[in-house]
Amino acid sequence: MSQEVIFKNMVDSIVNLDEEKALELANKAIKDGMNLMDVVERGYAAGIREVGELWEEGEFFLPELMRGAEIMQKCLDLIIPHLKKGSEDISKGKVVIATIEGDIHSIGKTIVGTMLRAYGFEVHDLGADVPAEKIVDVAVEINADIIGVSALLTTTMFGQKKIIEILKERNLLDRFKVILGGAPVTGSWVTECNADGFAENAIDAVKLVKSLLNK
Repeated sequence: MSQEVIFKNMVDSIVNLDEEKALELANKAIKDGMNLMDVVERGYAAGIREVGELWEEGEFFLPELMRGAEIMQKCLDLIIPHLKKGSEDISKGKVVIATIEGDIHSIGKTIVGTMLRAYGFEVHDLGADVPAEKIVDVAVEINADIIGVSALLTTTMFGQKKIIEILKERNLLDRFKVILGGAPVTGSWVTECNADGFAENAIDAVKLVKSLLNK
């Protein structure tokens, strides 16, 4: 079986939401000593991008998007330890993501994290209901490039603004790019917070992170 066929099968396993096949192919790639960067980029990342496109086009809905992201993550969990053995620097940038304190919604954030990983970013997902201080502390600790903060409630979105205020207090505003996400977030809110941008979905989040790091 040629590598092109293997990559296509990996793509199809994600698009068809076939976890068993996806994991089988990941294990085979590791065992056979394939170039795991190619496996991630041309196989599983290509698959999750196709899932994202189907979601954007309205052919897939949130459950399918979530399932595809879950399968993709399980494959990455198998591959990444082996990938790091062969490369000291596989990341295009470090991103800390979290849902702000008081808010337990994490579906959108989790999908964003998975999509960013698929595009080669090192993602530190702190989970939901995370205090602003902790988000900043972790960003400093790991020397992140981007801080991504999600809020799905109008009552918790003010925590996003608190991130900027803490960075300002600590003279760290120039050190990180801060992006916001969540249903109530708008362009005017981003401007009010003095953040660097917002994304309405995971695809847009990847584009935003890429553009901010390319500036």
